[in-house]
Amino acid sequence: MNSSVDYMAATLVDYNNSDSLIYGIGNIGRQDDGLGWAFIDWLERESICPKADLMRHYQLHLEDADMISYKKQVLFVDASKVAELETFQLENVKPKIDFSFTSHAISVESILATCQTCFDVIPKVQFLTIKGYEWDLQQGLTMNAQQNLDIATEFFQMNFKL
Repeated sequence: MNSSVDYMAATLVDYNNSDSLIYGIGNIGRQDDGLGWAFIDWLERESICPKADLMRHYQLHLEDADMISYKKQVLFVDASKVAELETFQLENVKPKIDFSFTSHAISVESILATCQTCFDVIPKVQFLTIKGYEWDLQQGLTMNAQQNLDIATEFFQMNFKL
């Protein structure tokens, strides 16, 4: 785990309500890119945050700004290619237009900034990134990515109390 994990926000119990969204980003057909979906699978399998809306998409869309405008808090979960990341990282997100928008990519910060600009709403947004290693066209996480997912889910499991 990286030291940049925000321990004040390290619990999922705050997300166990209908005003929350947990959004897994990724593609299970591209190995470790499926980490975001695997996290959502874990939540469902363990009945963690059963009251929250759970969602899986291949990528973020500009329209997601509208969707999150109806929520008090959102947790985005995605795989990371950042070499310095040890296992996983949880960060609070601030709105920022970063011109990352293309037909295939837009950042969580830009989605939040668009939400603020268009709907005058800023939900609490956090971004959980889990380190991945391989991105080939193949189903299934690599062993190292699975270990990182296990470390992240263990961390959240210990902090989840109803």
